[in-house]
Amino acid sequence: MANNNSGNGNRNGSSFAETLIPTSFYNVIQQERIFIGLIGLFFFVAAVATPYREVAMWVGFIFAGYSAIANDSIQTIGTFLASNHDKKWWILWLFIGGVFLLVVTLSWVQFDGDVSWQRLSSKGFDKAPTDFSFLQVAAPIFLLILTRMRMPVSTTFLILSCFATDAAAITSVLGKSLSGYGLAFASGLLVWLVVTKTVEKKFLGTKASKIWLPIQWLTSGTLWGVWVMQDAANIAVYLPRSLALGEFIGFAAFIFFGLGILFYLRGDKIQRIVTEKSRVTDIRSATIIDFIYALLLAYKLTISTVPMSTTWVFLGLLAGRELGLSIMGAMDVGKPMPKVLKIVFKDLSYALFGLLVSILLAISINEDVRTELLGMIGI
Repeated sequence: MANNNSGNGNRNGSSFAETLIPTSFYNVIQQERIFIGLIGLFFFVAAVATPYREVAMWVGFIFAGYSAIANDSIQTIGTFLASNHDKKWWILWLFIGGVFLLVVTLSWVQFDGDVSWQRLSSKGFDKAPTDFSFLQVAAPIFLLILTRMRMPVSTTFLILSCFATDAAAITSVLGKSLSGYGLAFASGLLVWLVVTKTVEKKFLGTKASKIWLPIQWLTSGTLWGVWVMQDAANIAVYLPRSLALGEFIGFAAFIFFGLGILFYLRGDKIQRIVTEKSRVTDIRSATIIDFIYALLLAYKLTISTVPMSTTWVFLGLLAGRELGLSIMGAMDVGKPMPKVLKIVFKDLSYALFGLLVSILLAISINEDVRTELLGMIGI
């Protein structure tokens, strides 16, 4: 009887504990305990570094460098990783890393030390910070958390908004990004309404010929290069607008080896945003996605030097593609319409959540931006 009472007591105690801490939440804490510990350490380092400009500049850059590349990997190298899952990770890394070094070196030489391809020359982002707030240094840590949650949020909004010197800079980025989403959605829908019927169905049950491999690598390299031209600003915003040789070497080397970690992890959890889409592991389908995306980014690159959220463009393209596949391909190559709408809504809601976090950070950091933004909505 004593043993039975003891067992009942243990079960009652366990039930009481589960009431206080839900089992699912407790399991998440157990699984992510190392990541949670690192996040706590990162926030501590950000707090310690903030009063010292030179230290805060490089600490913020290091956080932004890895978090931006890790989050945005789904856009440019996500399909590349998915369709080359059988290749050694270090071969993929040296190729993509080499393209990165080439692109930022060309910008550094051509634009007198600027590695952002003049994305930071637009009004509101053209001046490097003279000092830093805690939230500016810690902003990339929030991006790391959202990335771990598999949320494809906009790095441009989350980081650059913290450094905007006027509200017009934020609204310009927002306007260009929204138009990019609309253009990408329409392009994805129209292209795959045609491609599904003429090409995608022919891919089913057939093996890609060897010619597709060099075509895809060329397309992916081009896309990655254009993306770096757009998004290097999100990382370089912490640094002087004109980098000396030593600063440039530090910038380029850190991102290069950060890419190595990302490829070793095969994109980590955020990669699921890509792999849940239809047929992205087929090298032919992945190549078509990358080609259309590269064209869209190249077009937006030539319009103005205003930074733009490439995440929103990418999500718009995938949303249009999934819808086109569903309409034309039904169950053969696409997903059922309800499931497509659910995926599109989920991705868009995550992006909007990231935008909300970005705006909250911006108005918390900069009093002038806070006054302008609140004035725009009549508060």
